[in-house]
Amino acid sequence: MKEYKMKINGNDYTVAINEVEEEIAHVEVNGMPFIVEFEKPISKKPAAAAAKPAAQKAQPQTGMPPKASSPAPAAGQGSAVTSPLPGVIISIAVNEGDTVKKGQKLMVLEAMKMENVIEATSDGTVKSINVKQGDSVLEGATLATIG
Repeated sequence: MKEYKMKINGNDYTVAINEVEEEIAHVEVNGMPFIVEFEKPISKKPAAAAAKPAAQKAQPQTGMPPKASSPAPAAGQGSAVTSPLPGVIISIAVNEGDTVKKGQKLMVLEAMKMENVIEATSDGTVKSINVKQGDSVLEGATLATIG
């Protein structure tokens, strides 16, 4: 069994991958069991099995965990820069407090063995950076806020 600690939209989760058989994985999210079905059978390589569950659709065995949500920034607080797909943050090019222009490189996200440049969505000041190098993120996760 492999266990992972994850923060999704500001909420902490403990994910345990109990058993993987071809296209079915038995996982627990904060103690709640789920069956994850893959489109294709998974190879027995540990790295491939560990990377797949985050990108696949989970089907609850006994119900859904509480839905993670991040509050939308209030007017004047800034705009959220979100992850376009699940991946790993491999570099961060700015710091909190930096002034940025729309389209400026903020960080690099590795997904499906490709590097994706995450750009500023607007001109402004980096109010917060919600990730660090090496973090795994899901699609839609707030990476930074620009105000």
